Amino acid sequence: MAKYFNTTGPCFPRLHYMLPPKDRLIGASLDRYIRDELYWVLHAPRQTGKTTFLHSWMHEINAGTEAVACYVTLETCQEVIEVERAMPTMVDAVRQWAKRFELPVPGHPSDVAAESMLSAVLTEWAEMTAPRKLIVFFDEVDVVAGPAMVSFLRQLRGGFAGRGAGSFPVSVALVGMRDLRNYLVSSKDGSLLNPGSPFNIKEDSVTLTNFSREDITALTSQHTGENGQVFTPEALDRIFACSSGQPWLVNALAKECVLRIVPEAGTAVRADHVDQAKERLIASRATHIDSLSVRLREPRIRKIIQPILTGASDPTMADGDDFTFCLDLGIVAFDEQGTPGIANAIYREVFARDLSYGMQVAVPPPEFRWQQEDGSLDMEALMDEFQKFWAWNSEIWEEKADYTEAFPHLLLMAFLQRVINGGGTVDREYAAGRGRMDLLLRFGGGINLVEIKLVHLRMGREATRDQGLEQVDRYADRTSPHTCHLVIFDRRPDQRTVPWEERLGRETCTTPSGRAVEVVWC
Repeated sequence: MAKYFNTTGPCFPRLHYMLPPKDRLIGASLDRYIRDELYWVLHAPRQTGKTTFLHSWMHEINAGTEAVACYVTLETCQEVIEVERAMPTMVDAVRQWAKRFELPVPGHPSDVAAESMLSAVLTEWAEMTAPRKLIVFFDEVDVVAGPAMVSFLRQLRGGFAGRGAGSFPVSVALVGMRDLRNYLVSSKDGSLLNPGSPFNIKEDSVTLTNFSREDITALTSQHTGENGQVFTPEALDRIFACSSGQPWLVNALAKECVLRIVPEAGTAVRADHVDQAKERLIASRATHIDSLSVRLREPRIRKIIQPILTGASDPTMADGDDFTFCLDLGIVAFDEQGTPGIANAIYREVFARDLSYGMQVAVPPPEFRWQQEDGSLDMEALMDEFQKFWAWNSEIWEEKADYTEAFPHLLLMAFLQRVINGGGTVDREYAAGRGRMDLLLRFGGGINLVEIKLVHLRMGREATRDQGLEQVDRYADRTSPHTCHLVIFDRRPDQRTVPWEERLGRETCTTPSGRAVEVVWC
């Protein structure tokens, strides 16, 4: 049976192209966890290889004679906070997974209090596997919440001191998106429930890295070895640039290329094929991408994403749990300079499109001239029409916006996407602290740069414009656009009462390097 790039659940060697996930573990001492009988945490974003690793290591352990390992997912406990309901559900999960992997199956105690039920089952299970040590991998731990989480951690801690072959699991891995320190559990009145400090039984917190450029080469080489189809070096570079090595995205891009875009084994996969795959992937709203997009409206997510969209410098953004939560979800990441931004180019594109989609649908189809005779964009006409649209609609539309600070950026993107939708592409660059958002419009053979800035309260209009012109130079040096536009929104409170004919304006300026830029005031 031919193998394939997997995008649905854990990978299996007989079915899928895959790399040993163990090689991507950061901070793990796997042999020591068994030898020294330690409890530990594995946390990483969804679909990065956690379950694949757990299944692989479980089978490796069970092939020996020293220990018995079992994978158990607690996903059936999601949103079940009552101890009386959660503990029987956990026990059922233990029994079901033990049966699935043909391991000894413990009973389901009916005369034990819920607060001790899991502990009793784990004790019985350890007795059944003796003299081999029992190791348990609890996956999806972070779906457990409230009093159920407190009880779960307390029962593990209660058995920890007496762990050993025939007594209690000698090693337990708590696996999920979040580190154990971030399992915040509160009572209904909002007060923190202290589970008795679970940290005193946790040895390590381990995570999984993304694929490196070399990993992507090794993964796609398996496909080449099987059917002869090659990925050009430029295609591999493009996969890495689009995904930043996120495992699901890497597999999805490769799969889209070889299954739908270039199914002929004799045709090499090129960079432009990867670009097509990226667009199809974004348009398909795959579950992996959609599950992240729907969270953008959550207040704790918006608090982090909004300054990234606008390029604001917020010294408090990385403080507290909200930023860590976004890191754990895999939504944001630090770049090579340590600046927080969206985790990869595909997410960056998806999030911007998703947040502006409602506006895009509401923007009427263009009835004005927006193309040159050669098929390229008429940017002067586009900017004229956008200024009119901004004057007529911005104040009303802003009242309904979730991302009020990023509203100008999102509305301009929606307007431009509505015009060129399906006929070109919009590349977006934005990150916290950059002070702007950069758009690169590719349409009809033309490349048009649009930089978006907000007038800084302390800088004023001229200083904001001059800074923007310098920034246009740096971006244009990398992209070689045919036209450059700097769109500046003046949203200072004192401007709200200024007549629109005074707030709107256009001027042609020159960057420090001598490049002509049309400045559009809104």
